[in-house]
Amino acid sequence: MVRIGYHASHEQFTPRDLLGWVRLAEAAGFDAVMSSDHFHPWSERQGQSGFAWSWLGAAMEATRLPFGVISAPGYRYHPAILAQAAATLCQMYPGRFWLALGSGEAINEHMTGLPWPDKPERNARMRECADVIRALFAGETVTHRGRIDVVEAKLYTRPETPPLLVGAAVTEQTAEWLGGWADGLLTVSAKPDQLRKVIEAFRRGGGEGKPLFLQVGLSWAATEEEALRQAHDQWRANAIGGDVNWTLRTPQDFDMATRFIRPEDMRESVLISTDAERHAGWLAEFAALGFSELHLHHVGTNQAEFIEAFGSRVLPALRKGL
Repeated sequence: MVRIGYHASHEQFTPRDLLGWVRLAEAAGFDAVMSSDHFHPWSERQGQSGFAWSWLGAAMEATRLPFGVISAPGYRYHPAILAQAAATLCQMYPGRFWLALGSGEAINEHMTGLPWPDKPERNARMRECADVIRALFAGETVTHRGRIDVVEAKLYTRPETPPLLVGAAVTEQTAEWLGGWADGLLTVSAKPDQLRKVIEAFRRGGGEGKPLFLQVGLSWAATEEEALRQAHDQWRANAIGGDVNWTLRTPQDFDMATRFIRPEDMRESVLISTDAERHAGWLAEFAALGFSELHLHHVGTNQAEFIEAFGSRVLPALRKGL
């Protein structure tokens, strides 16, 4: 059975609110949680960005659900620190945590003052960090000099079983590259045909049999107009297209770049509907592609209402169909 998760969006909401909502999601029948990990929000309208790793400990103690998080090593986080954080959570909550690595976005990483390289260099840096993290999980004393430096680092608190080290990709090229070394694939919702290509590329690169995770961007409200308005207000940065999302540096930059995006443009990047059956149908299409977990990121601010509606109407319909 595919796990249906709740996505905790730290760039949109306070950590206290998110803690209450993951409790509510567990009670409503969600199977898992995925957390973002931002330093800045995408927009001044969102206006939040709590520290995800502090929150994860509290949220995992407050629920019994499995959790995942996506982070970008090598800039804001040294890989040894990410390894220590993940190992500590896994020691406290065995079998309930996975870590996804991404190549990052300038809006979250540039404040360290490091140069922001092009995508191939960011991927190479991510892979180097992944190798360091794996070696630390294995109990090795690591000294490494390259794109990142590590000197005599060793994790003394380690879980019996390290977390899955999942790779994040949105393109076929990156997915194929991840297939040979990542423990799984995390990607974001797109048209089923495009997702199928990304999955096939991951498997072609060596990912056959490895778990697949999908973050699904959606908007639901009591009316179609409100669902569309919420998507446009909160998530229009997702509709820019191209490589802009990885290179703009501040929330103000994103607000400027998205000033001409219309509400109707949001339907290309967010699943927008007030119809529970339609949402269940969209999710069933994704599940049929072979995903292990679908993490539902409702981009609107009406989170409690979304959790209640999907828990009572969408999740039962989806599970019945599966």
